[in-house]
Parts: sequence; C-alpha cells; structure tokens
Amino acid sequence: MLMSQCYYNAREPNMSVSLAVIENNPQDASAPDAKSYWTESFRGLTGDESHEEKPGEKKEKRDGVEGEEKEKRVPPKRLDGIGKEAYWSGNRFGGALYVLAKDAIVRISFGGPGSADDKLAKSKALAQKALSRL
Repeated sequence: MLMSQCYYNAREPNMSVSLAVIENNPQDASAPDAKSYWTESFRGLTGDESHEEKPGEKKEKRDGVEGEEKEKRVPPKRLDGIGKEAYWSGNRFGGALYVLAKDAIVRISFGGPGSADDKLAKSKALAQKALSRL
C-alpha cells in the first residue's frame, strides 16, 4: 500500500491538521487492496468480537490483561453518509476520521481546542473535499 500524507503545522503544534490517503501500490501485485486493508484494520475494533481461538490458546489469556485493555479503549463510531464506510475514532483529547472511498482510505485529524463534535464536523468537511478529488 502507498500512503501520502499532508501535515499542516500551526504555530501551536496542537492546532495542526493531518490528512493521509492510503491506496493500492500498483507496483506490488501482492499488496492488499484498500477494502482488504480496511477490513483487517477495523476487525475487532468496532464491537465485532469474532476471534478464532488458536490451537493451544487458553481463554484466560485472552480475557486477562488484553480484556482490561480492551475495556479502556473506546470503539470507533460508525458514521453514515460519507464514503463507502466511515468511522470516527476518538476520545476527549482528539480523534481521527477514517473514510473508505473508491480504492483508497482517507484519514483526517484536527488538533487544538474544541469538542470532539467540533473536530468531527471539521474532519467531515475536509473529507468531503478530499473525496471529491480522488
């Protein structure tokens, strides 16, 4: 996969904006496509608890420390009306918008003060502009 990233640096680093586009690598036929990469990246993070137990793996191992860490994570929030699929992954400090569209994945993150809702709104607006240029 190929990743192109633009980082817009502000005077205060926490006010910066990051936009990344992840797409297929035409020079590597064995590389996954955007949809496959998307599915692999979000599996288990969206409330899908499908986990194939490997031979010899003990349930206690999965439910122990890993289970505690999983409780602390906030699963991404699925969004409708943008791209083929979209998720907002964030917490009270910040977050990022991930959008699957055509044969690419777009990731947008805004820093700085403001609520998660404000950052999500800005991210959606920027994503719409980026998607129109893919």
